[in-house]
Amino acid sequence: MATYKEIFGTNIQVVSSDPANPVIGQIWYNTTTQTLKGQALIAGSWATGGTMNNARRFMGGAGTQTSTVTFGGFDGTNNLGFVETYNGTSWTETTDLGTTRRSLGGAGVSDSSALAFGGISGPVFAGVLEDVTESWNGSAWTELNDLNTARQLVGSCGTQTAALGFGGTTTVVVANNESWNGTSWTEVNDLNTARQGLGGAGIQTSALGFGGLTTVRTAITESWNGTSWTEVNDLNQAKELMGSSGNTGNTLALVFGGRNPGLPVSPLANTESWNGTSWTEENDLSQARYALGGSGSATSALAFGGDTPAPANTGATEEWTGAALTTVTFTTS
Repeated sequence: MATYKEIFGTNIQVVSSDPANPVIGQIWYNTTTQTLKGQALIAGSWATGGTMNNARRFMGGAGTQTSTVTFGGFDGTNNLGFVETYNGTSWTETTDLGTTRRSLGGAGVSDSSALAFGGISGPVFAGVLEDVTESWNGSAWTELNDLNTARQLVGSCGTQTAALGFGGTTTVVVANNESWNGTSWTEVNDLNTARQGLGGAGIQTSALGFGGLTTVRTAITESWNGTSWTEVNDLNQAKELMGSSGNTGNTLALVFGGRNPGLPVSPLANTESWNGTSWTEENDLSQARYALGGSGSATSALAFGGDTPAPANTGATEEWTGAALTTVTFTTS
């Protein structure tokens, strides 16, 4: 069996105070506290958050883990206009959308700065595809210029004044990609693979689109550089209708939940993180679900709502804390 020195090239340090910047795997003995310590990487995990006031699925969402707004959705019978904000502890009902709808895109940085676009309104079995765009200022919605292509189940990311909407479905699955400048939408280069119900992360000029449904559920991931899409490494699990987060660009993202490609079709609890090159399986959601909302960053995310295996709409919320370095104390028993 290899010794610590053989693995790390040095003996366990004996010090009077903990090192300022220990590295993963480093171990030391603190003579002041008479404890053996080490530096470890603790895996990311989900914790229970406050429950939404209105259980639903297929809603939009935007913001951070402690400042999120969710809008629209579907309760199994009706399309909804409900809007709720999350402060890191609980959800509060506020002003409804101007156009009641489900399966819409969302972008924004907080519970007082968001954009809602696309979706489907009207009767459940004879719905109307929407091109409507609405802007949220924390208290009211304002209708702005429409999408060029009305659609639902669109991938989305960005901010209230610089957003991206890609893929989705009209009467067919589409690859259309539109860029928002705060005033109007402009058609830009399409996805390489048309799909609906895909996840999105990043910003207007540096984004990621992943998963979704073509004619089958897919694991395809594409990276956007502000001009064109490039196919990169696939998700580990093909899926659609998942939650996603990531607000810094195309090098960091998180995807969670969704619906699997097998039969019978069922909700997933899987979580995967993207590091700019590949996807890594992380700790699962506590509750498997699809058509859920997501917001936040790749390391501090929020998952809310969706449809569970029951099946039943849920208002459950989970908060993600990403992997982190921490100092641990070794004990004996």
